[in-house]
Amino acid sequence: MRRSEAREHLMQMLFEMEVQGDYSQEARERYEANFLESSGQRDYMDRMFLIFTEHRDDVDKALEEALERWKVSRLAKVDFAILRVAAAELLYMDDIPDSASINEAIELAKKFGSEDSGRFINGVLGKVAKVKHAEN
Repeated sequence: MRRSEAREHLMQMLFEMEVQGDYSQEARERYEANFLESSGQRDYMDRMFLIFTEHRDDVDKALEEALERWKVSRLAKVDFAILRVAAAELLYMDDIPDSASINEAIELAKKFGSEDSGRFINGVLGKVAKVKHAEN
């Protein structure tokens, strides 16, 4: 499995968890048992899930701040899941270039989101990256 496929699975898993209101290890294991066989990106999935569960509030806060006149509660769940994966990468995975995280999120948005999701996600993540670099 390539990293882009791992991101897609992570986004789908977070979408499912958000809909069910369950971010537990058991929910993760259920998803993996149903949708992931052997994965060459297991380290990425493990690392990202740990990052997300430890920093979910900070990731959501960064997204909220990047949204102008919007609340994350108003976002389409698919867009929200995509933004969470990419924002977690932007904020906590310095070994992944910002442009790669943003481009992969745009591709996921084109595949799973609405017609305008790609542009919307690009704009939000661009603001998250800009704030990140301004703070460093």
